[in-house]
Amino acid sequence: MIAATHGLSLEERTERQIQRRHEIDLLELEWSQEAAALAATDRYEYEGFATPLEWIRITCKMTGPQAADRVAVGEQMGAMPESVRAMEVGEIGFAHLMVMARTAQALKRSMTGTPFDENVVLAMARENTVGRLYYDCQHLRHAHDPQGYAADEVEAVEARTLEIKSGGNGFVSIKGFFDSAVAAAVRKALEPLARKAGADDKRERERRLADALVQLATGAKPAQLQVTASIETLMGLAGAPAAEMEFSLPISAKTVERMACDCSVVRVLMGADSAVIDVGKATRKISCDASRAECSRRRLPLTRL
Repeated sequence: MIAATHGLSLEERTERQIQRRHEIDLLELEWSQEAAALAATDRYEYEGFATPLEWIRITCKMTGPQAADRVAVGEQMGAMPESVRAMEVGEIGFAHLMVMARTAQALKRSMTGTPFDENVVLAMARENTVGRLYYDCQHLRHAHDPQGYAADEVEAVEARTLEIKSGGNGFVSIKGFFDSAVAAAVRKALEPLARKAGADDKRERERRLADALVQLATGAKPAQLQVTASIETLMGLAGAPAAEMEFSLPISAKTVERMACDCSVVRVLMGADSAVIDVGKATRKISCDASRAECSRRRLPLTRL
């Protein structure tokens, strides 16, 4: 039953929304704890399901990622008691907890077995949006487990798909899934072409992106990408942050290497105060044929940008 909000002022409706969201967060927390407890039993096998998450996904009418996020929260609550309390009093949201739980889970499973430092991540959660927290947690994961982080990137590359199907009536459907770095390259190429042509351009953003894709496929220049990485990251030193690229999640040094195999590179040297000290010329570090051989030798997925 949907509660009526007529007769309430805008301020009262705003407060009601905030309060209701907090109540939902508390229910999500309780549900997650119970879901994790059930996932630890063999109930799913008794009902004919392959995994606990499959059982939750189907019986509770959820997506796989939704089920996994909540079970992760339930399983990791013991590793982040202060964060749970912060959510209960409204300092952070349940979505923050999901990011934190996934991070704790990843660190626990890493080859280094790095313990989850709740105080560091909770401080970030209190000061940042959920999206920014997720981004910063990627840097945290890379600093503590660069090899595992790079392995996840390779797995994402291997999972790339692009489906082109006729939809009838002259329409064609194009659906794809890409790793973050390549998706960022695609977006970087499309964004300049998808800008409005002027005040009279009434096309919606989705239409402009579609037109940009057509323009790119029929001869527009490829995007120029900028990757920012510290010397420590490129050297693979322990505790180094990930590299950064516009429109992308943080990327590992391995992905930077892979991109350099197939791109022209402009070296930009920056000082400790982020001031630009020197800018080199665009050079191709490895020739086209040699790049394919080198990427093959290193068993790196070749990325065309």
